[in-house]
Amino acid sequence: MTVKAKRGKKGLINLVFSRIFIFGMMILSQVFLMAYMFSNVTAYSNFINTLIRILAFLLVISIVSEQKTDPTTRLLWSVLILVFPLFGTLMYLYVKTQFGSRLIKKRIENVNEITTGYLKPDETVYKKIRLDNEKIYPLTNYLYNYSGYIISDNNDVMYLENGEKKFEHLMADIKSAQKFIFLEYFIIESGQVWDSILDELIVKQKEGVEIRVMYDGMCSLIQLPVGYYKRLSKMGIKSKPFSPMRPFFSTHQNNRDHRKIAVIDGKIAYNGGINLADEYMNITKRFGYWKDSAVRIEGPCVKNFTLMFLRMWNMSEETIENFNPYLKVKINCLNKNENQGYVSAFSDEPFDDETVAEQVYLQILNSAKKYVHIITPYLVIDNIMMYELKFAAKRGVDVKLVLPGIPDKKYAYCVARTYYEELLEAGVKIYEFTPGFTHAKMMISDDDVATVGTVNLDYRSFYLHFECGTLIFNNPAIKDMQTDFRKVIGQSKLVTMMECRNRSLAYKISGKLLRLIAPLL
Repeated sequence: MTVKAKRGKKGLINLVFSRIFIFGMMILSQVFLMAYMFSNVTAYSNFINTLIRILAFLLVISIVSEQKTDPTTRLLWSVLILVFPLFGTLMYLYVKTQFGSRLIKKRIENVNEITTGYLKPDETVYKKIRLDNEKIYPLTNYLYNYSGYIISDNNDVMYLENGEKKFEHLMADIKSAQKFIFLEYFIIESGQVWDSILDELIVKQKEGVEIRVMYDGMCSLIQLPVGYYKRLSKMGIKSKPFSPMRPFFSTHQNNRDHRKIAVIDGKIAYNGGINLADEYMNITKRFGYWKDSAVRIEGPCVKNFTLMFLRMWNMSEETIENFNPYLKVKINCLNKNENQGYVSAFSDEPFDDETVAEQVYLQILNSAKKYVHIITPYLVIDNIMMYELKFAAKRGVDVKLVLPGIPDKKYAYCVARTYYEELLEAGVKIYEFTPGFTHAKMMISDDDVATVGTVNLDYRSFYLHFECGTLIFNNPAIKDMQTDFRKVIGQSKLVTMMECRNRSLAYKISGKLLRLIAPLL
C-alpha cells in the first residue's frame, strides 16, 4: 500500500470516528425517521392526507400574510409546504414550536429588560450629532431604541487590517490588564494563537484579574474538546459555551453566537471578524491569504461592549448579577482631539423581530452620496438589500463589493454569484480577492461613516445569529479603512458581465436552486 493510500485510509478512519461524523449521523437518522413516519401516515389514511392538505393551504395563507418574516423565507416555506404538504407542514410546525428557541428568547428578553437602565444617552452628544450631520442622527436614535446601545464621542479608534495586528495588540492589552478580561468569540481553537493567549490569561488570573471566556457551542463539536469550559474553570478562568450542540434535531442550533468581542478592564474593546484561531492570523493557510479586519476602541464606547458581553453571559444564569462594578469605570481616552467624531457599538439578536444589523447597512446605503465600499465573505441577501444596493448605484453612488477569490464554502460562493449579473446591470462593481479569502465585514461610505463587525451580507447574520458591530462616524480610523480598501481592490479581479454569462448552465442552475433554500443554509 502506498503512503498516499495509507494516509487516505487513516483520514477515512479518523472521519468515521470523529465527533462531527457521529453527530451528523445522529441528526440524519432522526431526519430519516421523521420522513419514514410521514410517509407511513400518508399511506395509512386518505383522511389524514386530506386534512394535512387543508392545513397546508391555511398555513400558506398565514405565512404569506406574515409581515415579520422576510419575503424570501416566506416564499421558501410556501413552496416547501405546497410541494410536500405533509413533510413541509409538519416541518414548519416543528420549527415554529421549538421549546429551545422560545426559552432562549424568554431569557434574552428578561436580561435586556432588567439591564435597560445601565446605559443612558448623553443628550449633549446627540445634539452635536444632529448639528454635525443629520444623516447619521436617525440611525443613532434607532440603535438606542431597538438595540439598547448609545453613541458617544471622544473615542480613540485604531483600525487593524489583519489578524496579525489584532493579535499583537490584544496580547499587549491582556498583559497590561489589572481588573478583568472578557472574551466572547464564535470560534476559539487550540493552536499557537489560543495557546499563547491562554498562557497569559493563566498568569493574569494568578495576579487577581477576573477572567471570563465564552465561546459558541459549535466549538465543542469541532475546534475544542468536549467540556473544554470545565478545564478552563479548573484553571480559575470562568468559562461557558453558548448553546452547546446536542445530537438531536433542533432549530435553535441555528442560532449561533457569532460575535467577536474582547473587553479589557472596561477601558479597551476589540470588535471585528477575527476569531481566536491560527488561520485568522495566517499562521495556517487553507484558503490562501486570510483577509480580515478589526477595531481597537478606547473610550466611552467600550461600555457598550461590556454591557453586551454581560448580557450574553447572564442569559444562562439563574440570577442576573449587578453590572455596575464593570460599567462604572472611569475611562480616560488617550486622544482628546475634538475631531474624533462618534462611535457606537450595536448588537443584533435573532428573536426580537428587529433586523438591527441589516438596518444599519440599509441606512448607510440610503444616505450615501458619493460611494459605498463593502467587503464581505458571503453574499446571500434578501430583496430589500438587493434593491438598495442597485438603487444606490443607479443614483450615481460608486458601489463596490469585494468577495473572496478563494471561498471557504463552495456552495455559498455559488449562491453569491447568482446575484452578480443583476448587480452589474445596475452599475455595482464586484471584485474577487485574488490572494485568498475575505472574511472582513466592512462598509465604508463618503469618508464619514463606516461599520466594522461580525455581520456578513447573508441570511444567517441578518436573521439567525447573534451579531455585533461598531458604527464609526467622522473618526480618523475611517481614512485608514478606506486606504486598506483601496489596497484590497488593487489585489482583486474585477468581475465582468461576460464572465458571469459564460459560466456553465449546470453551475447557474445549482446556484439558483441553492438560492431558493438560502434561508435554511
